[in-house]
Amino acid sequence: MPKMRSDVRRQLVELLPRLRRFALVLARSADAADDLVQATLERALARIEQWEAGTRLDRWVFQIMKTVWLNSRRAAALRQSESLDDHEGGGTIDGARDMEAKLTLEEVRKAFHRLPVEQQQALLLVSVEGYTYAEAAELLEVPMGTVISRLARGRTALLAQASVAAADDTVTLFRRKGA
Repeated sequence: MPKMRSDVRRQLVELLPRLRRFALVLARSADAADDLVQATLERALARIEQWEAGTRLDRWVFQIMKTVWLNSRRAAALRQSESLDDHEGGGTIDGARDMEAKLTLEEVRKAFHRLPVEQQQALLLVSVEGYTYAEAAELLEVPMGTVISRLARGRTALLAQASVAAADDTVTLFRRKGA
């Protein structure tokens, strides 16, 4: 039993980046996300004997996180003060390309945060974390068709927002030429 517990603890540590990403989507604030991850891990460790060996630990922990978040959301409104800006990658050699990539990433972040939280959750679980539609539906406790619908609406909204941003950039470019 002690070997299993140390193995589970190692797996929990490996899950930290994924938990943090999901927490950022749920909490919409880096500070609140950190608190959510901590509360999730505390609850998971306190109830580790409830996890069934042979089942997916990540799904179990993600479900705990969702429950902790829902409980805290019911108790009080969550702060929304920080974005994902403090999680940018390192520098590159090509400064112009790096700046363009940062601007594009910022546009995607803003567009993502304008989506309803339900669409954000579905996009994160399926498109970023790689869960199947059925697994995401189970984690979110909704029918699989709802997950598929949320994904489709979220992707469409992101694409539409990207098109508007590109059109705005083109208009700005033409205005500069004519000025």
